[in-house]
Amino acid sequence: MSDQVEIQFDLEVDARGLSCPMPVVKARQALKELEPGQVLRVVATDRGSIKDFQGWAQSASDFELLAQHEVEEEGRKLYLHYLRKTA
Repeated sequence: MSDQVEIQFDLEVDARGLSCPMPVVKARQALKELEPGQVLRVVATDRGSIKDFQGWAQSASDFELLAQHEVEEEGRKLYLHYLRKTA
């Protein structure tokens, strides 16, 4: 996970409370709504989503994984994933 920086995004998916593979499934659906160059932010509570998004990004050709951040909100960890649609 990288240090948090402000990344502008066009659409957000709230995947809190969802377990693998649902954050990725929800992200895949949301990417269909975006135009190339637009950014999707996925908010997840499943720590496994870190590796899930990394693995998915390695095999995908229609988006790039820009960043991943771990933040704390109201006493629980959130995992933020930023994806840019490329095609």
